[in-house]
Amino acid sequence: MRILALDVGIKKIGIAISDALGITAQSLNTLIRKNKKTDFERIKEIVSGKNVSKIVVGLPLNMNGTVGPKAKDAYDFAEKLKEEIGIPVQLWDERLSTLEANRILLQADMSRGKRKRLDDKIAAQLILQSYLASADK
Repeated sequence: MRILALDVGIKKIGIAISDALGITAQSLNTLIRKNKKTDFERIKEIVSGKNVSKIVVGLPLNMNGTVGPKAKDAYDFAEKLKEEIGIPVQLWDERLSTLEANRILLQADMSRGKRKRLDDKIAAQLILQSYLASADK
């Protein structure tokens, strides 16, 4: 049983996947967004190819916990994804995951260009690892 995590942005979607036991999260790749139909088809290919049984979508709540425009977009994306893919989709609080990803990449002394290419999939990995470590799965 593998779990896929998505860090959904306007231009890119960071992707991470769990190991078969659901213990660790590994970054997978970053999808450059084209349109919802193409994005869902590409995610569906990953789901079937990697034997994914659940998807976790990062929910970018405001720092005070309220739902803003980005969180509303994540809700809409998750609902449509659930309809298109046909497996459980769960939203997961992702506040500060992108900042944490950038901090990790800065500590690794990566150039700005490399950080921009990697931050989405590292953020997805952080979202998934947080989900896997929780008791709410």
